[in-house]
Amino acid sequence: MENNYFEKKLKEDKPVLAICYDFDKTLSPDDMQAQGYIQSVGCSVDDFWKESNKLARDNDMDQNLAWMYSMKSKSHGQVLFTRDKLRDYGAKVELFPGVEKWFSRIREYGKQHGVIVEHYIISSGLKEMIEGTKIAGEFEKIYASSFYYDENNVAVWPAQVINYTNKTQFLFRIEKGVLDINDQDVNAYFSPDEIRVPFRNMVYIGDSDTDIPCMKLVNKNGGHSIGVYNAETKDKSKVFKMMREERIKYFVPADYSEGAELDNLVKAIIDKTAKNEVLEEAYYKCRKETMDVDRKSNDAERDKSNLIIALESSRSFAATHEIIKSLNSYAQWTEAEIEALLSIAVKNSQVFYILTDPDMKDFYNSLLQRVTDPSENADKVRKALNKANKNIAQG
Repeated sequence: MENNYFEKKLKEDKPVLAICYDFDKTLSPDDMQAQGYIQSVGCSVDDFWKESNKLARDNDMDQNLAWMYSMKSKSHGQVLFTRDKLRDYGAKVELFPGVEKWFSRIREYGKQHGVIVEHYIISSGLKEMIEGTKIAGEFEKIYASSFYYDENNVAVWPAQVINYTNKTQFLFRIEKGVLDINDQDVNAYFSPDEIRVPFRNMVYIGDSDTDIPCMKLVNKNGGHSIGVYNAETKDKSKVFKMMREERIKYFVPADYSEGAELDNLVKAIIDKTAKNEVLEEAYYKCRKETMDVDRKSNDAERDKSNLIIALESSRSFAATHEIIKSLNSYAQWTEAEIEALLSIAVKNSQVFYILTDPDMKDFYNSLLQRVTDPSENADKVRKALNKANKNIAQG
């Protein structure tokens, strides 16, 4: 019988801060393939990327699949294309200043301040080459493109392809502690008290447009996105662009040395995390106790209370729809409950974003019909629903 069990990381008794890194031009000054491999197959770096990108364009091909195919095809008859050989190339990859000592130092700083710091790679680069670097053992998980190997350890087919659009799934895996790429529990609903790493406790460090979806997701949900640039070239054009477009909160040189700007910034984030989690825990404790007192002490009322708290903390559309489905099973609501649900619709941006979906609209329209003393939140929800209905009628 197939074993469907996947090991998961469980919620800790201390806050966990997950620091997620791109690799190329974030931890290393250049693309990893350009630091030995491309030269070994007799290509110039520019020609390799031009040919690879042309292959992608001409064949409606994912760019990552194109360069993976190009690596394999150009190695034929010239170099061994094995896992070990790719790791050898990875061992030669240059790292930015301070990178080698960065991870243990930041973990130790977190430990001293009551925060568990974990490091993760989320890269479109090649996992096997990253595994060959001196820092490979520093990461809880390396999410990167990789090959499937035959019985002779020769790469024969892509096993995993990670591009900028699917990078975000790994943030949800880290959030829930569901780290195995084949574990479908990443789609399961987790209540707020089960979430291992809330997005507010995530840091994403990257350098360019390919990191934007992850940066945007982390930023939107209260986390910290940091853009880095090469301190030698001092070219800030990419981080300026990301800052103007509100993709990042901060930008600093890619210098990981102790006392550098990045070092001080991440330590400040750790300090904030330690204090903020005390406040978050106190907030949810007080909120739940208050809501429980305001309701009859029975299973149904406690369930309603938990659902309202879950909706307030919901960070995915799928989870929100599931919560609304459960809320719809209740016909009776107190004025305090109605006001709490209206407040959530206004303050939780992702709930507000799907407010006009059929199930959301029906639920909130039914609540508005019960409002006897309209509040500011009730007016905002009513206006949003009326505007959507008007647009539909005009369409």
